[in-house]
Amino acid sequence: MSFDNPPRALFALLIAGVLAFSVAACGDDEEDSGGESGGESSSNLIESNPDNEGIELTIGSKNFDEQFILGEIYAQALEAAGYTIETDLNLGSEVIAKKALENGDVDAYPEYTSTTLSSLYGVAPEDIPGDATEAYDLAVENLEGDGLTAFPPTEFTSANGVGLLTETAEDLGVETISDLEGVSSDLELFGTSECRQRADCLVGLEDSYGLEFAGFTPVDPELRYEVLDKGDADLSILFTTDGQLFTSEDYTLLEDDQELLPSGFVIFTASQEAVDEAGAGFQETVELVQGELTLEVMQELNSRVSLDREDPADVAADYLQAAGYTE
Repeated sequence: MSFDNPPRALFALLIAGVLAFSVAACGDDEEDSGGESGGESSSNLIESNPDNEGIELTIGSKNFDEQFILGEIYAQALEAAGYTIETDLNLGSEVIAKKALENGDVDAYPEYTSTTLSSLYGVAPEDIPGDATEAYDLAVENLEGDGLTAFPPTEFTSANGVGLLTETAEDLGVETISDLEGVSSDLELFGTSECRQRADCLVGLEDSYGLEFAGFTPVDPELRYEVLDKGDADLSILFTTDGQLFTSEDYTLLEDDQELLPSGFVIFTASQEAVDEAGAGFQETVELVQGELTLEVMQELNSRVSLDREDPADVAADYLQAAGYTE
């Protein structure tokens, strides 16, 4: 797999960063030990731990590209750590995924703080903390009642966003959602069918931001950029981790200046039974491989699967290797 194309720039940066860290760390080891090798490992490389041998884990995911990628990243990393891994990476919605977890069909899967709280436990979107740690703590508090838990969140957040063509944003002079006040009545908004009833979508834009739109049209999520390109929509509900936002400057996300749209940090959710059986290496490996998952990296990974039609397993393997987690 080549990293020479512009869309692969982040992988090149990941590799350069890992190599620079490795050289610096090796230099420190030599200085500290009189030139002899020693001390801790100088890289992120995951090493197979004999204590993990024979421990079987099934890693699941929901049924869209970002979830396939994340599921593969966690599964491949845990396999490198010595666990015996099976995957079930097309479970369906969060309700189905949680039920599979509770039934023992899977041991863990990647979820989002906002989805956990709003969809699985009925927390109103406006009551979901914007702070990653607070949202995580609240999610864990709810999960514990069902014999589940979650590991600390990723750095990046996957959430709804109000998007438009960059040239439209420049013509209107808008940078934030609040800037739409006074002009939204002339604009057509497109979003998923459930957006019409959601407080973190159309309802919130109308009630919290006080916006009125010329019209709202439900659209399949796969067409959220096409309706902008064709001029059918002036505004479209996009996702912050969309690959199109990495590969093209044609689109702009408006700043959610009133913090209406809850943050969707990824939290690797597992049964407490699996956590107890798998030992400390389970959480350590998950947290380790989240270290380089920034928003820009996740956007690139998504672009390679959603736009370039690469296999999620190959993309995950490239990420792990580029970041120095595997060889």
